[in-house]
Amino acid sequence: MITLQIDGKTVTVQPGTNVLEAALQNGIYIPHLCHHPDLPDIGSCRLCLVEVEGRDGVVPSCKLQAEEGMVVHTDSPTISHLRQLSMELILAAHPEDCSTCPKYGRCELQTLIQYMGTSATRMHTRVKGFAKNESNPLLIHDMNRCVLCGRCVRACHDLRGVGVLQYNQSGMETYIGTLHDKLLKDVDCRFCGACAEVCPTGTIRDLMNFTPTEKRDTLIPCQATCPAHTDVPRYVRYAKEGKFEEATAVIHEKLPFPECLGRVCAHACETKCRRGDVNEAVSIRNIKRYVAEHAQNVLWKRNSKRLPATGKKVCVVGGGPSGMTAAFYLAKQGHAVTLKEAYPKLGGQMQYGIPSYRLPREVVDKEAAYLTEFGVTVETNCRVDHPKELLDEFDAVILAVGTHQGVRLPMTGSNLENVLLNTDFLRNASMGQPTGMGQKVIVLGGGNVAFDCARTAKRLGAQEVHVACLEKREAMLADDEEIEQAQEEGIQVHPGQTFEAICGETAVTGVKFCNVKRFTFDENRRAIIEKEENSEHEIAADTVIFAVGQRTDLAEDSGLERGRGNCIAADPEHFTTNISGIFACGDAIYGTKTVIQAVESGREIASEVDRYLGGDGDISETLAPVEQPDPKIGKVEGFGDLTRAAEDFVSPDERQDNFNPISRGICGSSLCGEAARCLQCDLRFTITGSRLWSDYHTDKEA
Repeated sequence: MITLQIDGKTVTVQPGTNVLEAALQNGIYIPHLCHHPDLPDIGSCRLCLVEVEGRDGVVPSCKLQAEEGMVVHTDSPTISHLRQLSMELILAAHPEDCSTCPKYGRCELQTLIQYMGTSATRMHTRVKGFAKNESNPLLIHDMNRCVLCGRCVRACHDLRGVGVLQYNQSGMETYIGTLHDKLLKDVDCRFCGACAEVCPTGTIRDLMNFTPTEKRDTLIPCQATCPAHTDVPRYVRYAKEGKFEEATAVIHEKLPFPECLGRVCAHACETKCRRGDVNEAVSIRNIKRYVAEHAQNVLWKRNSKRLPATGKKVCVVGGGPSGMTAAFYLAKQGHAVTLKEAYPKLGGQMQYGIPSYRLPREVVDKEAAYLTEFGVTVETNCRVDHPKELLDEFDAVILAVGTHQGVRLPMTGSNLENVLLNTDFLRNASMGQPTGMGQKVIVLGGGNVAFDCARTAKRLGAQEVHVACLEKREAMLADDEEIEQAQEEGIQVHPGQTFEAICGETAVTGVKFCNVKRFTFDENRRAIIEKEENSEHEIAADTVIFAVGQRTDLAEDSGLERGRGNCIAADPEHFTTNISGIFACGDAIYGTKTVIQAVESGREIASEVDRYLGGDGDISETLAPVEQPDPKIGKVEGFGDLTRAAEDFVSPDERQDNFNPISRGICGSSLCGEAARCLQCDLRFTITGSRLWSDYHTDKEA
């Protein structure tokens, strides 16, 4: 260690530390602008000047290496004069529009002006006249605000190893740009955002504005939009390195069923992926699926939490994704957990709703078995109608009963023979039982469940299948992929249709529709439908399947207070019901949503019930090594145009008459390349944040 004096204070630092960092690390503030602790120093701003006893003149402290016994002074009339002059020269070419600047309140230059009390009134001011460049994805370049500190160039070259930013000349003005002023994408920028992160002014900044509290969610949207907040960048990085065991362990830190979710997750993460603003979003769900399928599941199991037994007993009613998740984490917390499931197997809608061509049952069974591995007692074929009675045996009861009852619209003909409900139809199909379906089927509804019904009917041998819904095509609730694949399989889609009546005297003969001219909702969420005149028409059919919603199937005398749509009324924060000791989660409290949302609801209720039973509610785990990623990502030729790896689907002719899996995911040869398309947005948060003078105790503050 090296000992020196700075302004009369004795400080000790590591060898190789410059005087500026020696001062800052010990709470002594020296003004600086071009210096950044993660970047090599160039001493261009001339603000960090100091004097050293026994040496003539002043020197930038960022370029002065600390030496044993050195005596440093950070302020004197000479230093103050030269600093003021340097700042005045900087401000002479900087716009005086702080209050309208997007970086107002977060600008290092602004805080320095406040600290030094400098203005450019003595200098001849000038306007650079550069046009603001908003042609690049994700980033804005506004060179009128540039103070030529060079941080962005050093971050691009030295920190990231990409090297696309450089100093350019236009007349008498120097500015930061690219070779021949090409767009960032055309010079192979990695869009890592390091340049914006280190910029002390508003010169290079994110296209999307955000507050400091919104920053992480804005800049790592894949993690923020995932209901379970899975650490997507971390497991994608492991996938790129071929470390499937570690990648799967990272996923397991938040998700107990990665193989299932790798096939059916709604992948909200991809809709917000910042790579999508460059060209196409990263195929996150398929990466998750691949690594989960190719891992040995040793690492996450070995590192999983297994707390000592608490002596508390919990009963979870319902073996769908929400109930299984709650049971899984409560068992890890040391509680004795019994899961009661009404049907023969665990999985809920993953077992009896989502068709097996999308989610093979052996995958569901494999991941459901994790529960018994971690000590959950599973009782199948065990329906619970009176949950209050369970409190005689258990300390807490969780209701995760899902929405297994279909909704029948109150319309003419809705009770005719061969009018089926979505949940019954899909469950019977999954269990290999008769469905009651004929040869010509009309599915009423436009969501993913409606298309599950239609595509299942096609596979069961229906000659003609139609899907009709109120919404126009662009507003349909089903995924575009679902709709397009259904059409490829010969299913006819009729958007923008009212359901006028189901025709027939005793059995279905068809459905009457009208074309929708306009469809909106009023302030009470009641549908307002305007029909096209003289547009009534009929489609012949012998089977109608209602797929317009699902409800919780609870006994009327269960004693539980109900909410909208027969959902269990539960406190949204603590999941408590009107019966003390009984909690509820998942679709049963908010209606039918996605598997990933059900998983997160199960995690949240596990935490709440653990606290209720005397625990700390902390179900967090670190199952894979937390490694410091290499900040030097390097240049990749054509990076901005790297295309998304295509998911490999079985052809329509091969898939429409059977329940074999229709997707092979992405192939191994594409995996590394697809993972390498990630912008690694999380690297922004490994860069040292700006340190302002207000963070230090200085004479200025006094």
